[in-house]
Amino acid sequence: MGYRIAVVGATGNVGREILNTLVELNFPVDEVIALASEKSVGKEISFGEDDILKCQDLAKFDFKGIDIGLFSPGAKVSAVYAPKAAKAGCVVIDNTSQFRMDPDVPLVVPEVNPEAIAEYTKKNIIANPNCSTIQMVVALKPLHDIAPIRRVVVATYQSVSGAGKDAMDELWDQTRNVYSTQSIEPKKFTKRIAFNCIPHIDVFMPDGETKEEWKMTEETKKILDPAIKVSATCVRVPVFVGHAEAVNIEFRSPITVEQARAALRRAPGVTVVDEREPGGYITQQECVGQGDVFVSRIRKDPTVEYGLSMWVVSDNLRKGAALNAVQIAERLVGGMLGKHDDRAA
Repeated sequence: MGYRIAVVGATGNVGREILNTLVELNFPVDEVIALASEKSVGKEISFGEDDILKCQDLAKFDFKGIDIGLFSPGAKVSAVYAPKAAKAGCVVIDNTSQFRMDPDVPLVVPEVNPEAIAEYTKKNIIANPNCSTIQMVVALKPLHDIAPIRRVVVATYQSVSGAGKDAMDELWDQTRNVYSTQSIEPKKFTKRIAFNCIPHIDVFMPDGETKEEWKMTEETKKILDPAIKVSATCVRVPVFVGHAEAVNIEFRSPITVEQARAALRRAPGVTVVDEREPGGYITQQECVGQGDVFVSRIRKDPTVEYGLSMWVVSDNLRKGAALNAVQIAERLVGGMLGKHDDRAA
């Protein structure tokens, strides 16, 4: 039996990727409905090779009878419409930051804490973590299982697609203008992004952290272990798709490079590419379109008693957003979405 799925924010980068992922994973759908703002009503979006969906108006849509809502419309929009959908009986999987730290909403990465999905019944909402958090905790989980992690220091190299289509357009336009010696006026970003790096993602907080850095700290604690300390520096780089992270880990007990590499190779959703030679690692450009988290440059940190460093790369639109959301939905329909037992009887 198939399910009725609503994709909210269907015209955005993540919304389109969700539609692609539903097709690629052969998700059991009876109907898929594309929802967006009033200005996108009637806009056509591809769903697979043969189907075309016409966007409907989110503000006028009745979620009664919809099984799962895959939301990525922005936090302010989710704040209004996710509870409405949930109240109508739709299980919401929300990609925005709106519900992540709500104690009654599970924050889920299926390879890390799938058991938390069962808590969706409290509000009928499940939160998808921040893209940079997802790839980091997927890589940390198999190591934490064999040697508890005390502290993580991470520097991110985040692509412009994480800031939306306008950000991607800005990188394209600015790069063209650099070569044609035209003037460059930042709009989406605070500084020029073409041929530059910007150590500023999301708003600044009173202690000097940006909210993106705060998200990585608090989300890691909620998903993996509240005892882990995290210090993050988040940087926007002139790459269209794909986030990279330089991750330094301090453990509470001994762990060797060989043990870490073996644990990561066994872990679901992880691919290890770690050859100690030129090109023996994965870059952002190479991970685009892939669903796994790639780990390279695994090595000992000699400055602490038990420490390792590694390089972690993932497609932020896939595992960092769309794929993670659809994987949560797969877990739901695989046994947790109980009302379908009655429907099929």
